[in-house]
Amino acid sequence: MDFSPLITVLEGDFNMDNASSTVIDTLDDTKQMSKGKPPRHLSSIQHITSTTTSRLEDLDVCKSTDEKSEFLPVYRSGSCAEQGAKQFMEDEHICIDDLVQHLGASVDFSSLSAFYGVFDGHGGTDAAVFVRKNILRFIVEDTYFPLCVKKAIKNAFLKADYQFADDSSLDISSGTTALTALLFGRRLIVANAGDCRAVLGRRGRAIELSKDHKPNCIAEKTRIEKLGGVVYDGYLNGQLSVARAIGDWHMKGPKGSACPLTPEPELQETDLNEDDEFLIIGCDGLWDVMSSQCAVTIARKELMIHNDPERCSRELVREALKRNACDNLTVIVVCFSPDPPQRIEVRAQSRVRRSISAEGLNLLKGVLDGYP
Repeated sequence: MDFSPLITVLEGDFNMDNASSTVIDTLDDTKQMSKGKPPRHLSSIQHITSTTTSRLEDLDVCKSTDEKSEFLPVYRSGSCAEQGAKQFMEDEHICIDDLVQHLGASVDFSSLSAFYGVFDGHGGTDAAVFVRKNILRFIVEDTYFPLCVKKAIKNAFLKADYQFADDSSLDISSGTTALTALLFGRRLIVANAGDCRAVLGRRGRAIELSKDHKPNCIAEKTRIEKLGGVVYDGYLNGQLSVARAIGDWHMKGPKGSACPLTPEPELQETDLNEDDEFLIIGCDGLWDVMSSQCAVTIARKELMIHNDPERCSRELVREALKRNACDNLTVIVVCFSPDPPQRIEVRAQSRVRRSISAEGLNLLKGVLDGYP
């Protein structure tokens, strides 16, 4: 048998003469091994074998990547908003499961797309209502859209801030935090300015896709102090409990100037796969009383029962109220499959075969967080 082409593929520095001699040596070594003697070129054989294994592993990685790329989510969402213990309801939100249908033929991009957002207002509702009504339009009308979506989103947040300041009919001293989630197929882009939060449920595990912009967080406090601001008792300049927001122009300087309070969002991009089951987007009223893992545990348990994202969002709000949430509550749940989450079984290898439910492990985490 002529093995020379195979060896040439595996070892790029082999020529045909060397390959033929290597085959002869290998056959001789095989004879020696059958006689109980060690092969003369054992290290060469090990090197070729390890190279073959590594190349095959590379092929497996490429194959698995291609398989994951075939996953296409199906967007289903539900939302719930409650005034809670506060005197006024200042939250706003938006849910669009089919962005192409919503926008019509005005924009040309992938037919599989969606948009979601939560806007937690303070000092009145003007800023939150303005951003809810305009933020999507500012994104799709930006010159960078859709070729550079992240740049378009950043520009849209800044434009929303400036346009709001120019509207004389509105109270520009009101403000709002903003978190948006834009989906194109498997691609998920989360933009956040403030303390709303987006959490991905990945087979029962909570994956946070945003950071809470609190003034006493190290990165935000450093930025604030570099720009001449102060953090007093957890409040920016002793007035505001968030470090990033749209509006609040009584706390900002002239347009374009660096300011401790900024509307610029932080962005995080994620490629969804078949393990990603749902997304939870909520204002700080929810996260003040439960952890991200606790919310995912509750949501997954509910979806396994009824597979309804709206009922699931209501249950999260209901649970937050039971825990004496003292803020407005707004929750959006976005599912990525038409089917409910599947029960997860983790098998432990031992003399006695038994299965351990990952569902139980996640429920235990929820109990430790205070969920009954």
